[in-house]
Amino acid sequence: MSAWKTVVGLEVHAELETSSKMFSGCPVVDSVEAAPNSAVDPLSLGMPGTLPVINMQAMEYGIMVGLALNCEIPPINQFARKNYFYPDLPKGYQISQYDRPLAINGYVSIELEDGSSKDIRVRRAHMEEDTGKLSHVMGGSLVDYNRAGVPLLEIVSEPDISSAEEAARYARKLRSILRYLGVNSGDMSKGILRFEANVSVRHGTDRELRERTEIKNLNSIRNMVKAIEYEVQRQIKLYRSGETVKPATLGWDESAQRITVQRYKERADEYRYFPEPDLPIVEVSREWVEEIRAKLPALPDELQETFVEDYGLSAVDAAVLTAERAVASFYEALIECGAEAKTAANWLSTELFRLMKRKEIEREDIESIPISASAFAGLLSLVQEGVINQSTARKQVLPAMWETGKQARTIVDERGLAQVSDANLIGEKVDQVLNANADMAQRYLAGNDKILNAIFGRIMGELRGKGDPAIVRSVLLDKLEDLKQN
Repeated sequence: MSAWKTVVGLEVHAELETSSKMFSGCPVVDSVEAAPNSAVDPLSLGMPGTLPVINMQAMEYGIMVGLALNCEIPPINQFARKNYFYPDLPKGYQISQYDRPLAINGYVSIELEDGSSKDIRVRRAHMEEDTGKLSHVMGGSLVDYNRAGVPLLEIVSEPDISSAEEAARYARKLRSILRYLGVNSGDMSKGILRFEANVSVRHGTDRELRERTEIKNLNSIRNMVKAIEYEVQRQIKLYRSGETVKPATLGWDESAQRITVQRYKERADEYRYFPEPDLPIVEVSREWVEEIRAKLPALPDELQETFVEDYGLSAVDAAVLTAERAVASFYEALIECGAEAKTAANWLSTELFRLMKRKEIEREDIESIPISASAFAGLLSLVQEGVINQSTARKQVLPAMWETGKQARTIVDERGLAQVSDANLIGEKVDQVLNANADMAQRYLAGNDKILNAIFGRIMGELRGKGDPAIVRSVLLDKLEDLKQN
């Protein structure tokens, strides 16, 4: 075991899906798809004489997130000016929160690889406005102010994360919670959700935390894991060579798969915060907090517990099905359509997920697939009733449902895929196979039990995969027993 330990704290920036910006009525648009600078107003452009007005929908969304992260919601919170040069915020400062944030002292519980759980403490979640978007080109930079002023919730964890894998689990859990709440799409490719990792290492003999570095603007969980692992090894290498780690802002070069130093920090950042003079203090009444709490949907942990207790699923299966709200809803719809709980969970998490992966559809987009929950439940019903066997359902009917949009029963009838359950017909096929493969039968009778599956497979081949497996196996064993007696 290495004497060096990883220490990570994550800062998560989540755009809130309001219709207008944080401090004005300017509409929020897709910052990737919309034409540059098509959703701006005098406030977004930092025009003199403009005054901000708090978007209370964004505040409510922020409080929802705080409650979902088990945070305290202070009765008073206040906005401040963060005086730092932002080339993509034309007024020259950012309106954020400092010593009076929206939510404090929470935690997110994650499940570790060994099945145990760990609480990652959330120091604070505060509201601010997002910046614009810079595009660096030959000879200069272009700026798009569509994103400037979009409501942004920054969620800051304590340095409780002990590995890149734990960071990934925390990030996925947090992303899932935001999507369950409906306040953020979780789309990292468009910058709607962004991670920054504060990374340091400590030796087994250390009593205090060592110097940390900050990896900015990580655009995927996979890249975040790679960046943390790379930076941990870089820091350990420096210490082992007798050098020190300098506080720095870092970037992850995806093409080169390495950390790049963007700038060293000679001293702690001094943003010269002071209360925003153009915005009032926000008093958060306990009644308002409770009203928001009453609106909270069932979250992943709660739903996972329900799936275990009500449907008899394992904790692992329940975790898979509740990771995305859309998948959980699809599964609940299967149950409402009469599907057996464990069968539905197994087919959804294996066969349907496998087909979706082949079609390059993410699980969170399950609502867009051409097979409805009721149609999928119909397929499972045919299997359960013995109309078709699992192999036929998996290899022929399910793909045909995807391609044609037809119901399972229609496909089975049109293609003659119904299962053969006639014991007499199956008996004839068994006799044919045993006569044609007498050597295999003799090897079984001589004690080679493993060859039974090969014989079974040949019989199913004669039945074109449509034989009822239970009846086929039963008839086969009876006939082999007869041969043994004779």
